[in-house]
Amino acid sequence: MASFSVVSNIASANSAANLVGTQRGLNNTLTRLSSGFRINQSGDDAAGLAVANKYRNDIAIMNQGIRNANDGLSDLQIKDGATNNISTLLDRLGTLATQAASGQTTDASRTTLNQEFQDVLAEIARESNVAKLNTNTGFSVFISNESTAANGKVSGTVSAVTTTTLTLNGHVITSQALAESAVLAVSSAVTVLGASQGTIGTLQNRLQFAISLAQTQVVNNKAAESRIRDANIAEESANLTRYNILTQSGIAALSQANQSTQSVLSLLR
Repeated sequence: MASFSVVSNIASANSAANLVGTQRGLNNTLTRLSSGFRINQSGDDAAGLAVANKYRNDIAIMNQGIRNANDGLSDLQIKDGATNNISTLLDRLGTLATQAASGQTTDASRTTLNQEFQDVLAEIARESNVAKLNTNTGFSVFISNESTAANGKVSGTVSAVTTTTLTLNGHVITSQALAESAVLAVSSAVTVLGASQGTIGTLQNRLQFAISLAQTQVVNNKAAESRIRDANIAEESANLTRYNILTQSGIAALSQANQSTQSVLSLLR
C-alpha cells in the first residue's frame, strides 16, 4: 500500500538526483564540443590520457628532429657547394698544368701560368676555410626518439678538403717536368675530392630519407593521438540534444514531484 508523507518526498529526491546526473553529462558534452577534446581532465580517461600524452611527446621530439635534419642539410649543402666549386678550380689547375707541360710552351709563359696556378691554389685554401672543410669534421644529427642513440641519429665524418689533403702544396709549373708532376697531382686530388663529395652526398640522402620517415611517423602518431584525445563531434552533438531534452523533462518532473506533496494536504481538510 502506498504511503503519503509531507516529510520525505522520494519522487522529488529521485528527480533531483537524476537531474544532477543529466547536468553533469550536459556540462561534459558542452566542454567537449567547445574544446574539441574528449579528454579534458584526467578523470575523463586516465589511461587514455597517459597514452595520448606519450604520442604527443613523440610528435614533439620528431618535429624537432625534422628541424634538426633540415639544419643539417643546410650545412651539408654549404659544403657540397664548396666542393663543387673546388672541383671546378681543380679543372683549371689541370688545364694550366697541362699547358705548361707542353714542350712548345716557353719559360716566360710558364711563369705566367704558374702565377695563376698559385692563385687558384690560394682560392682553394680560402674556400676550404670558409666552408669549414679545413679539418675532418664529425657530422651528427639527432632526428628520432629511438631507444638507442645509434638508431636516433644520422652521423658520419666529412674529410677535410685542403691543398694539403689534396696533395697540391708545393707544386709549381715553372718547368716542363714540374708541370707534368703537377698534372698527376691534380688528377690524384680529383680522386681525393670525390671521396669527400661522396660522403657529403651520402649524408644528404640519408637525411632526406630520415626526414621522410619522420614526417610519416608524425602523421601516424597524430592520428593515433587524435583517436584517443579528440572528441567525436557527431556523437557529442547527439548527446547535446539528448541531455537538453533530459534536462527539460527532469525539471518538469521535479516540479511535478514537488507539487504532489501539496495534494496530501487535502486529506487534512
